[in-house]
Amino acid sequence: MSRVPGWLGRLGAGLTRMSRQLEQRRAEAEGEDLDGAGPGRAPDHVVSPDTDDLSAGHGHTLVEHPVVVRERPDPAQAVPWGMRVAAEAGWRLLVLAGTLWVLMKVISAVQLVVLAFVAALLITALLQPSVAWLRRHGVPRGPATALTAILGFVVMGLIGWFVTWQVMENIDNLSNQIQDGIDELRNWLLNSPFHVTDKQINEIAKNLREAVGANTDQITSAGLEGVTVVVEALTGILLAAFSTLFLLYDGKRIWQWSLKLVPAAARPGVAGAGPRAWRTLTAYVRGTVVVALIDAIFIGLGIYFLDVPMAVPLAVFIFLFAFIPLVGAVVSGALAVVVALVTQGMFAAVMTLAVVLVVQQIEGHILQPFILGRAVRVHPLAVVLSVAAGGMVAGIGGAVVAVPLVAVTNTVVGYLRAYSREAAVRQAPRPRGATSTDASPTLEPGPGTAGAEPPSDAPPA
Repeated sequence: MSRVPGWLGRLGAGLTRMSRQLEQRRAEAEGEDLDGAGPGRAPDHVVSPDTDDLSAGHGHTLVEHPVVVRERPDPAQAVPWGMRVAAEAGWRLLVLAGTLWVLMKVISAVQLVVLAFVAALLITALLQPSVAWLRRHGVPRGPATALTAILGFVVMGLIGWFVTWQVMENIDNLSNQIQDGIDELRNWLLNSPFHVTDKQINEIAKNLREAVGANTDQITSAGLEGVTVVVEALTGILLAAFSTLFLLYDGKRIWQWSLKLVPAAARPGVAGAGPRAWRTLTAYVRGTVVVALIDAIFIGLGIYFLDVPMAVPLAVFIFLFAFIPLVGAVVSGALAVVVALVTQGMFAAVMTLAVVLVVQQIEGHILQPFILGRAVRVHPLAVVLSVAAGGMVAGIGGAVVAVPLVAVTNTVVGYLRAYSREAAVRQAPRPRGATSTDASPTLEPGPGTAGAEPPSDAPPA
């Protein structure tokens, strides 16, 4: 009987040691769970204890078990990666679209000033070589600028006066020939296989007269608006003339002053892109003038030998419309064909169309690639879209400046992309033992950078 208490004591001591070991292991496991919580995972929290009823004999032992509830993850982490990227790009595109919309509103509000300045840039690109030639031959800057500007404006004014004079001299003869052409067209329709009757032709003429009579008020208001257009055109011409004078005389200093408005970090790239953009614009204007002159001469000679009236004014119109790529050639060619049709008949119209098509094909496949070269090469789709967008935004003026704007933008973007790559190469860490000549840049600094002199063909503005 004396050994029973000792046995029970040893059993109780063993159970106590096992209980302590279990509690120690449980505490260690809970500590590892708390330490292993990641950045996107919150630690587990004990909400309420749970009890188990362990019955042994007549007694009850309560053992607590914590109930673990995990917190919800961060909402930003729950959104899929692709959707997050699309949202980030979406709001940036919205900001960019809003900025462009505000910019277009500002440009449309001062459209006359913008078009006048762009026209001055185009005229300056055409006349600046003359100023440079006079300067190289010892003429001071002021007289060289004045002489070039006066001769340029006189030539453009004489061209406008000549076109107006030719139209006024031939308007009576042209109206009589148009009336005869309409009578011939009517007779041809009556005798044609289309079975057009005299009654149908009279109804068409009656509908035209009624349409004109019904829209008399609109035509009158259009005439009043035409007076406003003339005033705005004269204002734009004066602005373009003054801007051209200042750009020819002091263009290089205007460009250097404009560089000061650019942030210092981007100034070297912009300073290098400016001269290249100016060379592109100059090449475009010169090439377009040469191509337009060739078109006007050969098409004018063709319609002159076909006895089409007002051949010289039509040639001048072809020259002017050539500054609107694609669209201008179609419009001027169609005008020449219509005049030939109503004055000389179907055969002259067909021959005029053949002359126009042949000259335009030679222009598109031989003259433009040879004269303009690769510096201003723009894809035909880009030409069509830019002309359409420019015409919708600013009318004929926008259609004229759309293509040179696209060509200049293409040159600037290409240069800045190459400049950024060269800058990344220069800033990249070099291997040990490399010298400074191993990674020398291929892009020379432009005007406005430290230690660089502005080139002779720096843009005037």
